[in-house]
Amino acid sequence: MTKLRCIEELVEEFKNQRPIRGGSLIITIYGDAISPRGGTVWLGSLIKLLEPLGLNQRLVRTSIFRLTKEGWLTSTQVGRRSYYSLTDTGRRRFESAFRRIYAELYPEWDGKWDMVITTQLDVELRKVVKKELEWLGFGNIAPSVMAHPMAEMAEVNSTLQELCVNGEVIHMESQLIGTQTSAPLKELVHECWNLQQLAEDYQTFLERFRPILRALESAEELDPEQCFQLRTLMIHHYRRVLLRDPQLPEKLLPAEWAGTSARILARNIYRMVQVKAEEYLSVTQETADGPLPEAAPRFYKRFGGL
Repeated sequence: MTKLRCIEELVEEFKNQRPIRGGSLIITIYGDAISPRGGTVWLGSLIKLLEPLGLNQRLVRTSIFRLTKEGWLTSTQVGRRSYYSLTDTGRRRFESAFRRIYAELYPEWDGKWDMVITTQLDVELRKVVKKELEWLGFGNIAPSVMAHPMAEMAEVNSTLQELCVNGEVIHMESQLIGTQTSAPLKELVHECWNLQQLAEDYQTFLERFRPILRALESAEELDPEQCFQLRTLMIHHYRRVLLRDPQLPEKLLPAEWAGTSARILARNIYRMVQVKAEEYLSVTQETADGPLPEAAPRFYKRFGGL
């Protein structure tokens, strides 16, 4: 089976970067591939999966150890084999992050804003809350006032509860009066979120992966291993940009927003390679009960439907 040169080059680029951040790539693979298929895998088969991507056995073991120590993974010993699973906390983190990655294009905005006022917190705790809300896409629109026009309410409430501050902050919803595209509103958006840098990062993603999509479209048959490698590295690149994206309503974004094109490109590539990539996972990865189980139904809802 002929392998595509452009995918080989993508893999070589990743292997040649320094340092190779093994933990970050393992998080991508667990979130993208392992989590929807039971969330558990034998370490030996994971090592074999990662070796062609430039992660040697020592780096994988070190990265897995750190992820376990940080509460992402937990291990089970069966004989001489170690099987690593997502912890409950790790699974929640994955679901929160990867729900944003595979979401559909921008839903309609009703003009409401979710606001969290932190004036009653001490300085250090306020910094912690600010950092966690920024992870959810909130912007600092005024001193001690964080806001987002399309926040996931359940995620915000869960975050505030985990930080034990839900009774100490003011969490409220506000309704925009007047046009949703006023000049002052757009100025506020540009002051609170660094959209210019984000647009440049999305453009870099587009320039790297558009030629690969064209190669896929003209290929007669796709190699399963390359499909897995492409899907993994594409999501790895996309994740690093998207998780810095506040995911604002389309009406508040600049015209011809590169993030929209990047999402469509990622969706199209994902749809083209996912069947072969899943085949490769099935024949290479093992659990204590044998091959990985079939993907959960929610897997097929990614990007609006695979």
